[in-house]
Amino acid sequence: MSLISIGLSGINASSAAINTIGNNTANVDTAGYSRQQVLTTASAQIALGQGVGYLGTGTTLSDVRRIYNSYLDTQLQSSTALSADAVAYSGQAGKTDTLLSDNASGVAVQLGDFFSKMQGIATNATQASDRSSFLTQAGALSARFNSVASQLSSQNDNVNAQLTTFTKQVNELTNTVAGLNKQITQASVGNSTPNTLLDSRSEAVRQLNELVGVKVVENNGNYDLYTGTGQSLVSGGTSYKMSASPSPSDPLQFNVQVAYGQTQTDVTSVITGGSIGGLLRYRSEVLVPATNELGRTAMVLSDQVNSQLNQGIDSKGNFGSNLYSSINSADAITQRSIGKTANSLGSGNLNVTIGDTSKLTADDYEVTFSDASNFTVRRLPNGESVGAGALSDNPPKQFDGFSVSLNGNTLAAGDSFKVIPTRTGASGISVVMTDAKDIAAAAPLTATAGASNAGTGSFTQPVLNTRSDIYSSTRTADLRNALKDSTPMKVVMGAVSSTGVQSYSLLNASGGAVLDQNGNAVGGSIIQGQTNTLKLNVGYTDTTTTPGSKTAFQLEMTISGSPVVNDTFSVGITGSGSSDNRNALAVVGLQTAKTVGVANGGAGTSLSGSYADLVSVVGTLASQGKNDVTATAAVVGQAKASRDSVSGVSLDEEASNLIKYQQYYTASSQIIKAAQTIFSTLINSL
Repeated sequence: MSLISIGLSGINASSAAINTIGNNTANVDTAGYSRQQVLTTASAQIALGQGVGYLGTGTTLSDVRRIYNSYLDTQLQSSTALSADAVAYSGQAGKTDTLLSDNASGVAVQLGDFFSKMQGIATNATQASDRSSFLTQAGALSARFNSVASQLSSQNDNVNAQLTTFTKQVNELTNTVAGLNKQITQASVGNSTPNTLLDSRSEAVRQLNELVGVKVVENNGNYDLYTGTGQSLVSGGTSYKMSASPSPSDPLQFNVQVAYGQTQTDVTSVITGGSIGGLLRYRSEVLVPATNELGRTAMVLSDQVNSQLNQGIDSKGNFGSNLYSSINSADAITQRSIGKTANSLGSGNLNVTIGDTSKLTADDYEVTFSDASNFTVRRLPNGESVGAGALSDNPPKQFDGFSVSLNGNTLAAGDSFKVIPTRTGASGISVVMTDAKDIAAAAPLTATAGASNAGTGSFTQPVLNTRSDIYSSTRTADLRNALKDSTPMKVVMGAVSSTGVQSYSLLNASGGAVLDQNGNAVGGSIIQGQTNTLKLNVGYTDTTTTPGSKTAFQLEMTISGSPVVNDTFSVGITGSGSSDNRNALAVVGLQTAKTVGVANGGAGTSLSGSYADLVSVVGTLASQGKNDVTATAAVVGQAKASRDSVSGVSLDEEASNLIKYQQYYTASSQIIKAAQTIFSTLINSL
């Protein structure tokens, strides 16, 4: 080995080091780039002779090492997935929070104004302007429910669109990783390390974690990628396609699948991390519950207000009617069930009828049939059993306030349906009343004292304890006809005993006894000087049964003081133009009445309280989402700083090394120059 060769080895080594420094410097801002370092070893020695020793022969390039720490890289990837999840979740939850809580877009103010306007009618039941104002506000409230529901639906559409876009981006990156696996395998022949390809693969995995959380398993130099609970996205040089498409059980919500050959595996419920994980978490934790809760509030409002108005008398003297569209309209009951695409060919659907809005929850349900009639009901998403029933049940069995019935062809074992009792409640509410005179502010019955009464007896206005069933036109017609047929009637006071007990009887307009459902004359007794409650059961025929059966309506009133024999208290249907406001006050009372979520012995909450709870829950989740964004961003920053402290390029360090290797290069060239001088001297001496 000559001196020139030794000098050349130094030049080669220093030149390689300078080139590496230049490459590091040029890639200081390249995402995922890992700093590289030239490694050299001493060349083989030459023996000078026995007992003399060995002579060095220069240096040899041994490697261009990639400065990389797999643990730190894994930390950066996992924290990236968490951060992207938090950002996606918070961005969507914040929009929902603003929508529901803002006075300009939410329901709270409109709901309060609705009851305030009804209070105006209660204050002056005959004032036409107050009635018109209430009817206008009722329309504004339903329009606000519709608007919020529409915007929540748009957010659902946006989630679907983003899932579609993000899954396509996932496929691009998994294809990239699979391709890089192949290239790295080919380039690693002979123990060579393809640093740039390795960096590109690590960066692709980091970018993939921005979309969906993945786990990396290194296998013979390849990166195998898994998501969820072990669903493969990349195996060696093969990638598996991810897609977003309408759910088989709910086409309005997109599910995420991974294709393995001809088999589509649904991974929606197991995906965590990344923007996709954040969107799915937002949908399950915020969007679906908010939509259902809003719908439940709208349905309880519609049901309770309609029901109460139907108990009264309007300003025309007619029985009350619906303000809002019926929650059990023909269209509404068919929109609450979604049959799975895998159901038996030609199978029908389910009608879902609401029986008691106070028992409704904000959950969805799964109804699965074991044969053509028998089924089980489970609450989603946790699968909790709610009960079992059969299509042959008469009356239909109630589950959390709803029942199901067959719509269409016969079902088969294994057929399954997603039941969404409240999802469309807010979008479906609308005002059907067109004339403000139809607002039934008055109570149905009014009592008056006989003009010739001689005693000191006094009374309270009668209350009709039997309510009209707004979902059974026949039952309601029976009751109203009975009220018309039996009135006017009067309580006629009888003789007083020595103990102050006074009898009474209930007579019809012809002076005959009014009979209860058992055919007995209605009557009783009071104690003079006390407040006495009278509960009068008036019989009539229920035509909903075949044959018709006897039933009764009950009116309740009090008599106090000391009536005398033949004093009378007449009861009749409230007439037109009445200033009676009792039914209007009952509607106002619905604002604070516990009518929502009264199930399983729970106390429930009011309409206003229900919406306030919704705003509070969503607000809390949105606030937590913001906190998560801040926290995970800090974790990502720390992970990146840790990774960069090992693998990142420091310009100061590279500048220092550049000076060092420039000097190395110069010194090596001087060795060659010295060798040339020695050689020239030798030649010239000959």
